[in-house]
Amino acid sequence: MCFRTRKLLHLSQSLQQVLAYIHGLSKQYSSRDLPSHTKIKYRQTTQDAPEEVRNRDFRRDLEERERVAVREKNRDRPAREHTTSSSVSKKPRLDQIPAANLDADDPLTDEEEEEEDYDEESDDDTAALLAELEKIKKERAEEQARKEQEQKAEEERIRMENILSGNPLLNLTGPVQPQINFKVKRRWDDDVVFKNCAKGVDEIKKDKRFVNDTLRSEFHKKFMEKYIK
Repeated sequence: MCFRTRKLLHLSQSLQQVLAYIHGLSKQYSSRDLPSHTKIKYRQTTQDAPEEVRNRDFRRDLEERERVAVREKNRDRPAREHTTSSSVSKKPRLDQIPAANLDADDPLTDEEEEEEDYDEESDDDTAALLAELEKIKKERAEEQARKEQEQKAEEERIRMENILSGNPLLNLTGPVQPQINFKVKRRWDDDVVFKNCAKGVDEIKKDKRFVNDTLRSEFHKKFMEKYIK
């Protein structure tokens, strides 16, 4: 057996061993590798299916819910009203007694007269309070209007003062105005270095003045005239 044949036989045996090892391994899968949601979920009969929504009367359902809410809200109201009315007035008032049970000659009791007087006094007090409230509202409205008018007048006065003081022609005609000088002031950069050096050199006055330039100073000019010319 040649070398090549032995090598091929060895390779085939190795391949068989590898295949046997692979087939011998256990197949394990993770739960996340498994397929999920493999079926379509439909709405059930009580989960607002399209047929139920199509055949439902929403207006009737809403009205029924409102009636139930009102009944729940007013369930304990009659008991409270009964206890309150019984505690406040134990004796029926004159206007609550039927007309058949009243006689023209029956005198009014003291309690009934006191109740009528109390009602009249309460009505008078209510009318007085309403009149006082209306008076207070009227006074406040007048005060607000007066303040607004004064504010407008003050703003107009300030505006006119600003207009008159801002215009110099109108400002001069005032009763007492300070003297205003309209002369153009000298510029701050008239004596700076190298500004118009050759302009008007001969017209410069001969009076002594300080110049921030060595070549144009009076000492330099006298020196040049004395020793150079």
